[in-house]
Amino acid sequence: MFTTFSLAVILDCTVRIVLGTALGALIGLERQLRARSAGIRTNALVALGSTLFVLVSEMAVAGGSSGDPTRVAAQVDSGIGFLGAGVILKHGASVSGLNTAATLWASAAVGTLTGSGDLVIAIIGAVMVVLANPLFRAIGSFIDRRRSINDYETVGHEYTFEVRCLQQHEVKIRSLVFDAVHRPGFSVRSIAATDLPDDIVSITAVLDTTKRNDADIEKSIEAVIQTPEVLGVRWDVEHITTSD
Repeated sequence: MFTTFSLAVILDCTVRIVLGTALGALIGLERQLRARSAGIRTNALVALGSTLFVLVSEMAVAGGSSGDPTRVAAQVDSGIGFLGAGVILKHGASVSGLNTAATLWASAAVGTLTGSGDLVIAIIGAVMVVLANPLFRAIGSFIDRRRSINDYETVGHEYTFEVRCLQQHEVKIRSLVFDAVHRPGFSVRSIAATDLPDDIVSITAVLDTTKRNDADIEKSIEAVIQTPEVLGVRWDVEHITTSD
């Protein structure tokens, strides 16, 4: 392409260099505003370097050298990998800097396009890179919020039914509680007894149900409440949630 260093050639190279640097700085502006490690200067230099390498390749081919100028672009891509690795940090199980590394890689691609003379495509690519970070960040945040809400679904209710009596009446009251809680619509998860001071026993039954029905619980414990040996009865209910 470049046979002589005419004014037109110098002007063309200058436009590519300036535009490549400007597009890289534009891409880096978003990273700079978010206080990331690779901001305006780094992205501008990456784009500028990519532009210059492609220009060198084109000038060499135009001067009579044999070879494929696209090989330089491939080497630029490999070289940017070292810069990208430098901004990726790992803290325990979390990894940061991936977006910044990808942005550097995209800046190199924009610089390569600018150096090869595809200015319109380079501008479009730079605009897309600038828009990609905030746009997809918002979309990602929305999806994460939706997922955090949907990950937990109410699958039923848990009733805890506690009866207290003297130890000497434990067998009778436990049997009474067992009969009371075995009702249609309820699933008995457990029935356990705990010794308390003053020879008192607490008998606790845990029930699961898909639909809250306090009236049925009241009916279930009605016979227990009316038993003289029972010292006290209480129950409560809570939602059961599960994570996908």
